[in-house]
Amino acid sequence: MQIRYLLALSLLPQLVLADDSLTASASQCLIEPPVPRIVSQTQGMSAAELNKIRIASDNTNAEMGKQAIFRGDVVFSQGDRHIAADEAILDQATEQFDANGNLVFQDSNFTVTAESLQAQMRTNRATLKGAQYWIHGQQVHGDAEKLQITINNNLILTNTNFTTCPPDNVSWLLEAEKIKINSEEEWGEIWNAKLRIGGVPVFYIPYMTVPVSDKRKSGFLYPSFSTSTTDGVEISAPYYWNIAPEYDLTFTPSYMSNRGLFTKTEFGYLAGEAQNGRVNLEYLGNDKLIDGSPNRYLYNWQHQGAIDKNWRVLANFTDVSDNNYFNDLKSDVNRATDNQLSRIGEISYFESNWDLSTRVQDIKVLGEDEKPYQVMPQVNFNYRAADFWNNLDFGFNSELTNFAHQDNNVNTATRLHMSPSITLPIHGPSGSLTSQVKLMQTNYWQQNNNPSEELDDTVNRTIPQVRINGQINFERFTELFDQNYRQTLEPQFQYLYVGYEDQRNIGIYDTAQLQDDYFGLFRDRRFSGLDRISDANQVTLGVTTRLFDSHNQEATKFSLGQIFYLQDSKVGYEDSIFESNQSTSVLAAELDTRLSHDWYMGAAIQYDTNTSDNKKSEVTLDFRPEANKLLQFSYRYVPDLLNSNTNDTVNISQAGVRGAWPISDDLYFVGNWYYDLNESRSIETYTGIQYESCCYAVRLSYHYRIKTNYDDNIGSATIDPREQFDSGVYLNLIIKGLGGSGPLGVSDMLNDGLFNYRKPLYLRN
Repeated sequence: MQIRYLLALSLLPQLVLADDSLTASASQCLIEPPVPRIVSQTQGMSAAELNKIRIASDNTNAEMGKQAIFRGDVVFSQGDRHIAADEAILDQATEQFDANGNLVFQDSNFTVTAESLQAQMRTNRATLKGAQYWIHGQQVHGDAEKLQITINNNLILTNTNFTTCPPDNVSWLLEAEKIKINSEEEWGEIWNAKLRIGGVPVFYIPYMTVPVSDKRKSGFLYPSFSTSTTDGVEISAPYYWNIAPEYDLTFTPSYMSNRGLFTKTEFGYLAGEAQNGRVNLEYLGNDKLIDGSPNRYLYNWQHQGAIDKNWRVLANFTDVSDNNYFNDLKSDVNRATDNQLSRIGEISYFESNWDLSTRVQDIKVLGEDEKPYQVMPQVNFNYRAADFWNNLDFGFNSELTNFAHQDNNVNTATRLHMSPSITLPIHGPSGSLTSQVKLMQTNYWQQNNNPSEELDDTVNRTIPQVRINGQINFERFTELFDQNYRQTLEPQFQYLYVGYEDQRNIGIYDTAQLQDDYFGLFRDRRFSGLDRISDANQVTLGVTTRLFDSHNQEATKFSLGQIFYLQDSKVGYEDSIFESNQSTSVLAAELDTRLSHDWYMGAAIQYDTNTSDNKKSEVTLDFRPEANKLLQFSYRYVPDLLNSNTNDTVNISQAGVRGAWPISDDLYFVGNWYYDLNESRSIETYTGIQYESCCYAVRLSYHYRIKTNYDDNIGSATIDPREQFDSGVYLNLIIKGLGGSGPLGVSDMLNDGLFNYRKPLYLRN
């Protein structure tokens, strides 16, 4: 005899319709049943022992083949399932089982109390009346007038409810006339559901279905609501379509009172076990804010994965109707601060010591009239042989690239580059010394389509390179401010020689000047790409010092370095890329430090010692006394930044304040404010207040930010010129246990803006 029907009750915890991770103190939110938990020792038991039924009672009256009556502290046990009652009757002839009086059912997942239990063991049916249930380790609990287990092991709850709120403070309650859970399909059906908030019914759903496992199901997701000065009132109602196990689609129509109907479609798919992809389509038929606006749209395709253990594939393609698409509309693909659309297709093959890849690439720059070159295609081959002879490493890097262009009057080219190298690495605990000799051979075949720019049809360029990089590690124990530290001193040097060759007969296809931060001082190149390889005869000197506390955690890191040019660089100066040759590079310094237990500072500067000019600087000061408590001050300065709209240079000088602070255990505040010192105006303000309890969270926020507006030629704006700023009020409500996007938290509020929060240098707390 087995009580198999009790297995169906294990579906009950799946009534939790959403996320069970809590940002409010989880231990305080967990709700325990009013009866003690029974701990079962089932580990290591055999299947026969798990199925064996054990019955204990104060008094037993049994007659063979008829009835067995158990009275007084009756306990039925099978594995980790237990039934406790004052009285139980087992009719062996009809296989009827009845229990009543302080009835409690428990297993590893939940506890159920009821007035009575009636079970037909032959048909695997059972009915519990006056049931109350609690889910172990979660907040969910509820009542049911009647709980039935059918012959098919399905679960039916009549006149039932559930909530995640504490019993003494039920802020919300979902009531339903009937809930049916299909144990085979793992779907739940709910009839005549009412949501009560504060005892007041606010929402009625005549019928709905919900998943009770990880299985997906088609249906409407939870709607969202927001307002802003530009878009007006916005209401979204997403619909999820579970097409097949390998495919799904989410369709989100959003109505913006100032713009019109904006639709988003996201199609996701799996291609075998190791590949997946996504297609996004977004469409706004007629933007009412812009007179004569054409259809505004976006389409994006992403695919990645492995064909087998050696082959990898990657694809990413995005296009939009106009330059201001991301500035005006909330896209699921890119942020408003992204102004480049990358189109890449790549297939690669990897072995332990070599790899081969082929890619095509096209980049669309929003707001720029000049179009970048297209890579159609590029083939890369790389070979590595460590310790191939007398501790020497051999490497060979090569690429074959065809540069195409959408304009017929622009020069195009095919480039073949090969770069064999021999490296002698010497590493030890006291330091390292790496010496490398490289030969860079490049061939160009160029097509002159622009009469104003005469380039050689063929170019053969051979440039040698010698690089010696060394570092020494010193350390000592010291005491600062009555604290013991281990201090390191890590001087580093690099000698770099790169041969010279006149490269003015080569077009610029994929090359730009690199930044000179501290780590950039030790690069072996001044340009990205290969169209310009700058000649060099230079020495780089740098030093890094660190402080480690008694727990061996890094408390301070400071780096300082500069390049000393032994010879003027001709490449770049001849092209007018460099304004003048200088004897030294910028002096680059970086600092990350924990000033005290709660105060952290990060700073970086690039200072031109030749002209006494500040080329770039930034500093952040953080006060982080504990989790969810933050106060940050920041400043950044970048001179001579090119404005793509006007082709003029501007200086960026911005100061910011950011804070996140609990007002009480359930209420906290987040705010950002950034100010442009040159323009004397705010460029972003964000203020949010959030209340979170055990069973719901609500956030009210205000956002005011500058907009990047490009000349897109899609019509004349109703507001002329286009608005430079956008502001809005947003209200988010999540009822825990009833879906939504998950609990609200501080981290997403900190990152909800133009400037994401970054800790000073990544030092640990």
